[in-house]
Amino acid sequence: MDAQHNLEGRADERIERFRIRGMHCANCATTIENAVAPIPGVVDAHVNFAAETLTARVSDKLSAGEIEARVAAAGYSAIAESNHVGAGESALDRQDVRRNLRWVVAAAIGAAVVIYLQDREGAAARIATLVAATTLLLTAGLTFYRGAWIAARNRTANMDTLVALGISAACFYSILTTFPAIFFAGPRFFDTAAELILFIRFGKFLEARARGRAMAALRSLLTLVPDVATVMRDGKERVVPAADLAVGDIVLVKPASRIPVDGVIVTGASAIDESMLTGESMPVDKSAGDDVSGGTLNAAAAITVRATRVGSETAVAQIVRMVADAQGDQAPIQRVADAVAARFVPAVIAIAALTFFAWIWMGPSLVMALTAMTAVLVIACPCAMGLATPTALMVGSGLGLRAGILFKRASALELITRIRVMLFDKTGTLTAGRPELESFAVLDGDESSALSFAAIAAAGSSHPLSRAVTASAQARNIAPQFTPGDSREMPGLGVTAERRGKQIALGNDRLMAQMGADVNSRARDEAARIAASAATPLFLAIDRKLTAVLAFRDPVKAEARGAIAALHRMGIRTVMISGDNAEVARSVAARLGIDEFHAQLMPADKIALVKRYQDSGLFTAMVGDGINDAPALAAADIGIAIGSGTDAAKETGDVVLTRDDLYDIVRALVLGRLTLNKVKQNLFWAFFYNVLGIPIAAGVLYPWLGILLNPALAGLAMALSSVSVVSNALLLNFTGPRKLAAVRAEVDGLPGPAAPNSSTPPQARIELPEKKEIAMATKLKCDKCGFETAMPTHCNRPMHFESVGHETKLVCWMGPDCGVADVPIHCDAPMHDAA
Repeated sequence: MDAQHNLEGRADERIERFRIRGMHCANCATTIENAVAPIPGVVDAHVNFAAETLTARVSDKLSAGEIEARVAAAGYSAIAESNHVGAGESALDRQDVRRNLRWVVAAAIGAAVVIYLQDREGAAARIATLVAATTLLLTAGLTFYRGAWIAARNRTANMDTLVALGISAACFYSILTTFPAIFFAGPRFFDTAAELILFIRFGKFLEARARGRAMAALRSLLTLVPDVATVMRDGKERVVPAADLAVGDIVLVKPASRIPVDGVIVTGASAIDESMLTGESMPVDKSAGDDVSGGTLNAAAAITVRATRVGSETAVAQIVRMVADAQGDQAPIQRVADAVAARFVPAVIAIAALTFFAWIWMGPSLVMALTAMTAVLVIACPCAMGLATPTALMVGSGLGLRAGILFKRASALELITRIRVMLFDKTGTLTAGRPELESFAVLDGDESSALSFAAIAAAGSSHPLSRAVTASAQARNIAPQFTPGDSREMPGLGVTAERRGKQIALGNDRLMAQMGADVNSRARDEAARIAASAATPLFLAIDRKLTAVLAFRDPVKAEARGAIAALHRMGIRTVMISGDNAEVARSVAARLGIDEFHAQLMPADKIALVKRYQDSGLFTAMVGDGINDAPALAAADIGIAIGSGTDAAKETGDVVLTRDDLYDIVRALVLGRLTLNKVKQNLFWAFFYNVLGIPIAAGVLYPWLGILLNPALAGLAMALSSVSVVSNALLLNFTGPRKLAAVRAEVDGLPGPAAPNSSTPPQARIELPEKKEIAMATKLKCDKCGFETAMPTHCNRPMHFESVGHETKLVCWMGPDCGVADVPIHCDAPMHDAA
C-alpha cells in the first residue's frame, strides 16, 4: 500500500469507513490492514488505532460484506459507519466506556479478594486463592488471552501476547507453590497477576476516555445538526426525523434553533450564526433568497427554508467526512513508530527469556528470575508508540476544525512544517478579487454627472468593472433606477448605451476609436498615469466627446501585509504569481513586501513554476482560491485553498481555510508546528519509557542498588505510559487556542515588511537562483542599424538574457535547465533587448 494512504481516487472508486472493535495496540491495526489489503476491489486501506477506524478506498469489484468478513476472520469486528450525521455517532464509544468501567470495578473487587485470601494461612486459603485468581483470570483477564490467541493465529504478536505471558508466568509458578506437598514450597504471585489485570484494565479505561476527548472537536460538530426537524407538509407543521428530509422540503426554523439542512430562505429574515463553519463570531443577516447551511444557528426570527442538500450532502456532513478522512490518514513520521512496533514484541519476548535464564544462572533464586522476566513482559508498551502520532494529529486536526482550518490529510499537519517557499495567487487571494472605482478624472462637466452617465452605461452589464461603477454610483445615491435602452456589452472593448438621445460609451481606447471619440493628449496622459500606478483606465464618452477617465483597482486585503510579514519571520520565502500585467503585479508586490513576483502567467505556467521550485529542492506551498487555481494547488507539495466557506469539502488542496483571512495561513503553520512538536514529544517519551523501563525491569540495578521492580508496578507503569502520551497530546487543547489567537496580535506589533528585492532581506530568507520577475522584453534590437525583431520564445513565453557559465545567453523563463539559446547576431554584433 501507499505509505501515505492516499484516499483520493478515481470517479469509479469510493470511500468506505468502519468502526473497529477488539484492537489493543498498534500491532492489531497492522494485522487488520494486512488482512484487508489483499481483498479484490480494495485499492487502499488504513486503520487508525487511536480513532479505532478503518478507512478504505474501494472499487466496484468489492463484494458486499467482504471487508467485515475479512476483519472478523482476523479476530476483530468491523461496523460500517452510517452516512447520517447526528449526535448518535459516538454511542458505540459511550457503550465501550461504560463496559470498560464495569470491568475495572469487577477487576478491583476480584483483586481485593485475591489479595485478602493470599495473606491467609492454610491449605483451604491457598485453594480459595487459586479459585479466586482463576475466576478473575477467566473473566476480567480473558481479553488478554483472546487477544494473544488472535495474534498467534495471525502469526504475529502484540501487547496482549506480552500481558498474557506475564500473567501466565506468575499464575503458573503460583499454582506450583499452592501445592508444596506435590511440587515445591515458595511465594505465590496470584496477587501480582490480579493487580496486573486491574492496573492494565484501569489504564485502558483512562486511555479510552482520553482518546474520546481527542475526538471531541469532531463529535461536537456532529451534535450541531438537530436530529429532528419541523417540516411544512399539506399546510401543516410536522416534526420528522432529520434523516427523513428530502430535497425540496420546506422546513420551519424557529428562533434559537439550528438549521437541519442546507437550503435557501423562502420566507422571513433573521441573523444566522455561522461560526461553526466560518469561525466568525458575528451573526450574518439573511433574508429570502439567501443560502443557509445545516448546523448553523438561527439567532433572531422564524424563517422557512427550502432544502437543497440533506443528510450526508450538507456542508457540515462534508466537513465531518473530510476531517474523518484526514484522521484516517497516516503521517510520514508514523512510519518510524510502526517499523519499531512491528519488531518490538518479538524483541521484548527475547529480552524476557534472556533475563530469565541470566538470573537463573547468576541470581539468588528461581523466584527472582521469574519476577524479573514477568516485569519485562508487562512493562513493555507498544501502545504508547502506536498512540504517539495519531492522537496528536487527531487533537491538532480537531483544533484546526474549531478555528476554521481544515486539514484534508492528517499528514498535512506534519508536511506543512516543511514549507520553505509559498506561492500566492494574486487575484482573490492577496487582493479582494473585486475591482473598485478608485478615482475619476473629469475632462468635461462635473463628477456627479459623469458618474451618473457611466452608471447608465454600466447598468446593463455584469462585467466586474461595470459592477464597480454601479456600486460607486449606489454609494452616492445616483445609480439609475431603470434599464437603459440599446445597452450593449462589447467583449474586450467596453459597454455602450443610449439615454434620452445621448450615446454613452464606457471602455478602452479601442472602443473610443470605434465610436469615433477623439482621445486627446490630456486623456492619454491621464490614462498613462493611471496605468503607471498599476490601475486600469477606462474612458467615458458622451455623444463621441470624451468626458472622463476612470481608474479601477483591485484593492489589497487589509491583513495581507501583516500575514506576509509573519511568514517572513517564520523563514518562508513569499512569491506572488498572476496572470495580470507586470506593472500591476509589481505594484502589489511592493505594497505587500513580497519577495518575488511573476506576471502574465497562464494556468500551465503556474504549474511549471511550482515544479521549478520543487526541482530546486524546496518544499513548496501554493495558496489560491481552490477552484481557479486547482491545478497549481494539486501540483504543490501542500495546497492551501482560502476562503472556501461552505464549499470547503469540494476544494482542491490539502488544507482548506473556511474564512477569507490570510492570517489563517499563519495559524495553520503555527498549528502544524505545535502538533509536530507534540508528536515528537510523544515519540520521545514512548521510546524513552521503554528504553529506560525494560532494563530496570530486567534487574540491571539490582547488583548495585538492590532494586527489583514489582511486576504489578511494572504493569501499572505500562498502562499509565499510554495515558500519559494521550494526555500530553490533549494539552494542545489548552496551549493551542492561545497561540493561534496571539498570531495577529504578534504580527500587528511588528515593523512593516521591506519592499521586494530589498538589500535587507527578511530573517531566514531562503535564497533562490536570481530570478526576480518574469516581465521580459518582447523584442531584440540591433545597436548599429536599429533593426528590431521578436524575442525568441520558450515554454510559450519570451526568453531573457542571463549569464550561463561565462557567456551571455537567451534563457527560458523557467531557467537554464529548461532552455538556452545563443543571442542572435545582426550587423556582426550580438543584439540586445529593446526595453
